[in-house]
Amino acid sequence: MRPEILNPLFAEIEALKGIGPSLAKPLAKLGIARVVDLLFHLPTGVIERRRVDRLAMADAGRGVIVTLAAQSYKSSASPRGPFRVQATDHEGNYVSLVFFGGGGGWARKQLPLGEPRIVTGRLDLYGQELQIVHPDQVVPLEEAGEIVEREPVYPLSAGITSRRIAQMVAQALERLPSLAEWIEPSLLTHRGWPSFSEAVERAHGDPADEIARTRLAYDEVYANQLALMLVRGATRRRKGKALVGDGRLRGRLDLPYTPTGAQSRTIAEIEGDMAQSQPMLRLLQGDVGAGKTLVATMALLAAVEAGAQGALLAPTEILARQHLATFQRQLSPLGLNVAILTGREKGRVRESTLMGLADGSIDILIGTHAIFQEAVAYKALGLVVVDEQHRFGVAQRLMLAGKGAHPPHMLVMTATPIPRTLTLANYGEMDVSRLDEMPPGRQPIETRVIALERLGDVVAGLGRHVANGGQAYWVCPLVEETEAGDDAAAEARAAALTLIFGDKVGLVHGRMKGADKDTVMGAFQAGTIAVLVATTVIEVGVDVPNATLIVIEGAERFGLAQLHQLRGRVGRGDQQSTCLLLRGNALSETSRSRLALMRESNDGFRIAEEDLRLRGGGELLGTRQSGEAGARLADAVQTAALIETAHADARLLTDRDGGLEGPRGQAARILLYLFERDAAVGLLRAG
Repeated sequence: MRPEILNPLFAEIEALKGIGPSLAKPLAKLGIARVVDLLFHLPTGVIERRRVDRLAMADAGRGVIVTLAAQSYKSSASPRGPFRVQATDHEGNYVSLVFFGGGGGWARKQLPLGEPRIVTGRLDLYGQELQIVHPDQVVPLEEAGEIVEREPVYPLSAGITSRRIAQMVAQALERLPSLAEWIEPSLLTHRGWPSFSEAVERAHGDPADEIARTRLAYDEVYANQLALMLVRGATRRRKGKALVGDGRLRGRLDLPYTPTGAQSRTIAEIEGDMAQSQPMLRLLQGDVGAGKTLVATMALLAAVEAGAQGALLAPTEILARQHLATFQRQLSPLGLNVAILTGREKGRVRESTLMGLADGSIDILIGTHAIFQEAVAYKALGLVVVDEQHRFGVAQRLMLAGKGAHPPHMLVMTATPIPRTLTLANYGEMDVSRLDEMPPGRQPIETRVIALERLGDVVAGLGRHVANGGQAYWVCPLVEETEAGDDAAAEARAAALTLIFGDKVGLVHGRMKGADKDTVMGAFQAGTIAVLVATTVIEVGVDVPNATLIVIEGAERFGLAQLHQLRGRVGRGDQQSTCLLLRGNALSETSRSRLALMRESNDGFRIAEEDLRLRGGGELLGTRQSGEAGARLADAVQTAALIETAHADARLLTDRDGGLEGPRGQAARILLYLFERDAAVGLLRAG
């Protein structure tokens, strides 16, 4: 049960005055559904305004607050052109107020000719003319007291202004209770941090208040570290079942190559973990193509040899069905029954699978999130393998851990290399193994960065590639064209390439029905489709060794990890592969550096560390976990800077200060609920 003191913060956003269904919709697009979401929606900047009595060239480039009277209106010949209001201050100095997007009607209403109004906005010099483009506010003189000289700027969606959000935040702050302190006292004093409530108020009042914002970032990182530590402790206390295989299945497995030293070392680590009655919690990091699937296969076979069932959880249906095909090809000759369960399995097929799991006749189950639904019961689930771990949250991992009479061993894998500090931040409850060698025969992928102006050359090169019997991916950032005419849309690109290559072009994206995606992917794997146009739905797991060329359009729009993952769709055989990063013209320095790094390096671990350095804040490497509250107050740089301290403080609480039962622990319990990290802890305690 959530502590009662937090109930005012977890009330629906409509509980605030003046917020109804029409305003709740655009707020929901910002992720604001409750009062606490509003408090955690921090401003990104501030508008500074200067009150002036008269307009002056010296104020150009500043935000101003000035009293003006409209003198004339001037419409553009084009309906989309600007609408101008010529206005003067009390001394007769002229300024042009400019409105775009059909704002003429609103401007006429707000600025009647000859009537003074208070106008705020950025004063600019256009030639020799002063102008204010889209004034921030236009209000009657009697409302002058409502205009502030310093106003925070918030992330917005259509229909909401920063001023409106600030008004809502003021209401939300009134609901903020005084909470007991959860940070270790000497640390709090050393850092000079304010209380949590004061920090929230200060962060909204001044976006540049680094002390307040760092305190809030620490609270989030600390809550996550404490939750992971409690999860680990609770899991370790639960008695599982030791699984020791006899090798009879693994010895008969027909391997395509001799395992690398890294694979052999990792397999031994996993075997050692599974031989203990304490449930395994291990993270396997391996670069794209490093051979994680073989490690998972050996672990699953060891579980079956020991009389248990195994389950493999994939993030997408495409990847789940590809795993099914691979496992059936490799394991059916061993006499194993491998089945699949996704949202698409219905009726008798689904019932048959559920019965097979319950009576033990299914040895290994592969599927998406459907495999941990309540109706899915296993006879003897001994090992769960989670592929592409960053797409699943802690709570989802624990739902799997709750299946079966004993908590199963758990191996989670990611092909997204993660910097060490962020590994601790997101996977602090796990032991970590790394595959840092590539299987023999894998060649580095040649990567080139090409300007969009050379699109014709790229298409011509694609034609030569296809004519020589090759296959290729063409990845786009969007599914369909937008009103802005985005020609990097997958559907538009597929249509354009079809005009050139005919039925050799296929299209796959996340909005397609599962059966349709399977048909296209099957045709591509069979070679009847030569060019697969896709969105990032192919980011993980898709394995077509004959595809040795990938074109990534709008490459500057993707994160480094996504680019690295997408590039990993080629280079999966022994042929030389090429990745073409097709870029636009408007590149920031960071974008240039990122694309240059992709050209220089195939090392995902180096890319991960550089991405942390280059990008800093924001969602890094796709490590934000789906299915649970993501990071809202701590960016990647703050996390990296605070993680060691937070980890040590959480360890201090659990080892010395009485855990959640001591005085500081009671405050920490509030923290876990506040940042919605209670679900993971609660699941384990319930188990």
